[in-house]
Amino acid sequence: MLAGCGDDGGTGDDARGSSAKPGAGAQEQGTRAVRSAYDKTAEEDTARVKLRVQTSAQGASESANGQGAVDLDDGDSVMTLTVRGQRIEQRVVDQVLYQKMPKGQAPGGKPWIKIDLGKVADRQGTGDQSMSDPARSAAYAKAITDKDVTRKGTATVDGVRTTHYRVSVDVAELPGGDTLRRQVGPALPMDVWLDDEGRMRRQQIDMTLKAPPSEQRSSADASSSPQKVTVRTVMEFTDFGTELEADAPPAGQVTDMTGKALEQGKGRS
Repeated sequence: MLAGCGDDGGTGDDARGSSAKPGAGAQEQGTRAVRSAYDKTAEEDTARVKLRVQTSAQGASESANGQGAVDLDDGDSVMTLTVRGQRIEQRVVDQVLYQKMPKGQAPGGKPWIKIDLGKVADRQGTGDQSMSDPARSAAYAKAITDKDVTRKGTATVDGVRTTHYRVSVDVAELPGGDTLRRQVGPALPMDVWLDDEGRMRRQQIDMTLKAPPSEQRSSADASSSPQKVTVRTVMEFTDFGTELEADAPPAGQVTDMTGKALEQGKGRS
């Protein structure tokens, strides 16, 4: 359901000086820049955001795109998503996800569904819901050490000059680290592009998820290697300070799907 943006194609990385390994001072400087980027971005209050999520499994690939605006302080957002050629209106208000489904697809005969993201995160053991908002996630910063950050060069993102860093996040240091480690392994590859003011302009996260045996196609599949699903999520931030109004839809137009989401999460845990 959740989609993320802009892809990594054509980043325009400038290789000048990026082939040489940085010294200890440069390495520490890069780590400080990445760690502080979350706070500096959140200080802008709001931004426009583009999202792209590309999922690949068993040789097939699917993508979801979105654009809208996000409150970088509390995570509220208003988005328009395109999934399998269909447009979905999405809002996040006070950690509750609302989606207006295509006509005739919403359960209960109501146009909107909702899922309490906080309850789902608690059930899955990931705890801190800020993990769903890269601009707020101090948890990422705490899981990064000097050896985890590599400067890759410069790039232009939406007309803005940025510095590109590649980061390896220690999953064990994240909220719900034990659960995440079983799903994605010990390290989470991440790339960030920071502007001259240290704010995040693009973030890309690559995950390889292992499907549990219960989700394999047959018992033969279950006895072999677990099916792997790769997910690339990219977010781009522009127009800091943009106007944003995120309001929950009228209660009479909403079907609560939190219970179903919790049941599905329990089955996968």
